[in-house]
Amino acid sequence: MSFNVETPENFEQKCLCVLVLDVSGSMSGEPINQLNKGIKTFHKEILDDSTSRNRLEVCVIEFASDVNVLVEPSLVENFTMPNLITKGSTKLVDGVKEAIQKVSERKTWYKNTSQKYYRPWIILMTDGAPDSDQDVNGLASEIKQGVANKSFFFFSVGVQGANMEVLKRISSPDMEPALLEGLKFSDFFKWLSASMTTVTSSKDGDMVNMPSPASWMKGFKI
Repeated sequence: MSFNVETPENFEQKCLCVLVLDVSGSMSGEPINQLNKGIKTFHKEILDDSTSRNRLEVCVIEFASDVNVLVEPSLVENFTMPNLITKGSTKLVDGVKEAIQKVSERKTWYKNTSQKYYRPWIILMTDGAPDSDQDVNGLASEIKQGVANKSFFFFSVGVQGANMEVLKRISSPDMEPALLEGLKFSDFFKWLSASMTTVTSSKDGDMVNMPSPASWMKGFKI
């Protein structure tokens, strides 16, 4: 009997970033094209950074009528970004719950393999409202508890048409949702890669100053 047990590729301190991406029908056309371009930019920028590529693990989850884990938590050199295709409705709550589960499983693996880790990040991008059968209040409680317990950071980004009230309900007051200006997905993912590089270059206890989101955030003011 053989077991496929994952072993660490290195013992650098790890940071997990889970991308939870809306691929419902309303994202079709230019939005999904720009999102695909953006995630590929993110992958390249992390790969080009000598620190981040050894420390940042990325997980990619898409949600529409179903939830699919497209990339299991991995260092960027071990995968290429998938090409996202739009379909179906908006199982937003199920998508984020899958991300929370992935975070929990990965932290257990880090501990079991004696790897230090930074607090993981869950990044949600959506352009709509969750399907009517989705338990938004239950998710809001789960996120707020996870953030309060320092289990993960949660940051939601609304694309044009997003229900920002729902995003506000599920977000921590310390990290409110942001609205993407137009279709500036590439600018957002450049900002995200710079932010993750800042995190993975820090030491425990450091005050981390994130780059300004002015290049992509609608209505950003100093």
